Amino acid sequence: MRKNIFVRTIAAISGIAMLAGLAACGDNTTASTSSSSSSDSASKTEPISGDFQGAGASSQQAAVEVWIAGFQGTNPDAKIAYNPTGSGAGVSTFLTGATAWAGSDKALSDDEVTKSETVCASGAAFDVPVYISPIAVIFNLKGISDAGKHVNMDAATIAKVFDGKITKWNDPAIADQNKDLKLPDTAITVVHRSDKSGTTQNFVSYFKDAAPDAWSYDLSENWPNNVGQGAKGTSGVVSTVQQADGTIGYADFSQVGKLGTVAVKVGDSYNEISAEGGSKVIEDSKQDDTAKGDNRVVIKINHETTAEGAYPIVLVSYAIACPAYKDAKQGEFVKAWLTYITSDEGQKTAQDAAGSAPLPASLTSQISKSIEAIKTK
Repeated sequence: MRKNIFVRTIAAISGIAMLAGLAACGDNTTASTSSSSSSDSASKTEPISGDFQGAGASSQQAAVEVWIAGFQGTNPDAKIAYNPTGSGAGVSTFLTGATAWAGSDKALSDDEVTKSETVCASGAAFDVPVYISPIAVIFNLKGISDAGKHVNMDAATIAKVFDGKITKWNDPAIADQNKDLKLPDTAITVVHRSDKSGTTQNFVSYFKDAAPDAWSYDLSENWPNNVGQGAKGTSGVVSTVQQADGTIGYADFSQVGKLGTVAVKVGDSYNEISAEGGSKVIEDSKQDDTAKGDNRVVIKINHETTAEGAYPIVLVSYAIACPAYKDAKQGEFVKAWLTYITSDEGQKTAQDAAGSAPLPASLTSQISKSIEAIKTK
């Protein structure tokens, strides 16, 4: 798995280096953007310099690594670090003023928006989508996953597995949806996040919407029951699932590697996980008009989509920033950084490195408007 991510990352960075070489022949600019909505508004300025910190969602890690390389191609004196501590920890750190931005797999709560007013120079923090990726239901099952086979499950079945109500791989609820597979009488071991995680909240929100009778817990970034065992971060869940036969967990698509994945029922079909499938769900979703605050672009995911080819378990990961910073250099950086990572170039780079889905065109105009509102003086 790590080898595959490393190869994809090196390939993406090589492509970035070529682009950076071309950019060096022209004017010095902030990080470039090729999206029509962003490129029209991006103005030529001196390259960004300084030390800048971010923290948050581990789901974004592979994308952030290549975004940093791409941004530094035109801003070589910008030193950027991102700590994948998890969404909850990242937002908490941002709200202390210790980081320039946060990555989060969930939108800000009303309370967090209010708290941010003490950190921002004026106004309150906002969130915009920067990374869209399906959440894979991953498993390790001898004779199935190692043979490259998927297991079909509907929403209720997945929910019951993660609630400990289905405990064997050959349970009729699973076997009846997989007539072509010979499922073993192996115990199911659930692996979930032990840390506060937006990925967890996105994952269980699918159950709440698509199988409410099978999942009675309130939405939370914390795992809600005592079933199975916990592991820290996306990498921790993946590593734990890899280690034992019969395990099942959930993880960002970019870190799945060679583990088996569940094909999820949508309408009358079972759809395998793909970036394209995740994008189709977002295209079939609306913005959440209950999100309070200015410049926020929050997506209400349509987990009950019946769009052809859609994969309904998906996370929208956000960048969280201030509309004005007490340190003007941070404001300049965040504006240039967000402009780059949400551009066509930035999104393509993430797709190549992490298998993410690009931001739908229906969102990019609003996202660019929010970023342009950041004050730099």
